[in-house]
Amino acid sequence: MAITASMVAELRAKTDAPMMECKKALTEADGDMAKAEELLRVKLGTKAGKAASRVTAEGVVASFINGTTGGLIEVNCETDFVTKNDSFLALANAAAKLVAEHNPASVEALGALAYEQDSFGPTLEDVRKGLIGKIGENMSFRRFKQYSAGAQLASYLHGTRIGVVVEFDGNETAAKDTAMHIAAMKPVALSSADVPADLIAKERSVAEAKAAESGKPADIVAKMVEGSVQKYLKEVSLLDQVFVKAADGKQTVGQYLKSTNTTVKGFTLYVVGEGIEKKVDDFAAEVAAQVAAAKGA
Repeated sequence: MAITASMVAELRAKTDAPMMECKKALTEADGDMAKAEELLRVKLGTKAGKAASRVTAEGVVASFINGTTGGLIEVNCETDFVTKNDSFLALANAAAKLVAEHNPASVEALGALAYEQDSFGPTLEDVRKGLIGKIGENMSFRRFKQYSAGAQLASYLHGTRIGVVVEFDGNETAAKDTAMHIAAMKPVALSSADVPADLIAKERSVAEAKAAESGKPADIVAKMVEGSVQKYLKEVSLLDQVFVKAADGKQTVGQYLKSTNTTVKGFTLYVVGEGIEKKVDDFAAEVAAQVAAAKGA
């Protein structure tokens, strides 16, 4: 498969790796972007994965909490400009409230709920379609989470791009601090036992490939792999992470919560556009690729 300049640019944007290393990895992976990214992680360590979480899709996260009932939603649009539009923000906030109060089973069910805004209605979907026509840009409800299990709720919004809701029992200030920590450190699970098996397997395969290159005996390699996996679990588990406000720089979130007699039962973290592939038109790379193709013809 031909490796284009735009493919190399995309991998570089995702990994921060040098341009030539990106080209080598793509060649070795026969153009498979995900495989090339993993090859770079093995070769260059975690630096290659550092920028992989860069998010490009636009939109906002909105929340609504009333006692033990709450809702968190991500609403997407095409450009950053629209995320500051009052009508778009009103739509997102209204949708969060509707999620909390009606617990819709799907995006379609959410859209069917009664809502009027900007002379559009009588449903939320009608308002969404009306605003698309008025603003001239597509917008969609991507994902949402409803809470009504009886636990106390705390939320934290970092601007409009990151939103967290925490289910807890205990101290509200501690829960809000924990929500802020989650927004900053982005844990993938509450505890090590809750980390998804596929993420652990991926981390283990990267660790095995790196350890194998060391040329050390098999028993040492096995210990190196296990050490890497355990380190990863601590880094991505909320209760094992060092609390961002820790005065001593060592206290974990779990220890902090224990000291405040607070129990976190679960959390939801939404980062706008996370996991969405957004097409980037790189005119210079496109021209370069066309020139190269013309020379080769």
